[in-house]
Amino acid sequence: MAVDDTAKNRSQQVKGKAKEQLGKATGNKELERSGQADMVKGEVKERGSKIRDAFS
Repeated sequence: MAVDDTAKNRSQQVKGKAKEQLGKATGNKELERSGQADMVKGEVKERGSKIRDAFS
């Protein structure tokens, strides 16, 4: 897995967690859901990269 891909995926997860927490703190359900979606996207991309690398 390329280091820059890993960093991008992790940063997306961290950004998502921050958005989720901010949404919870402010009672903004849309922001909270958006953050959860960002976290899931980052996790899926990271897992996909690991699978791709396993077959390389």
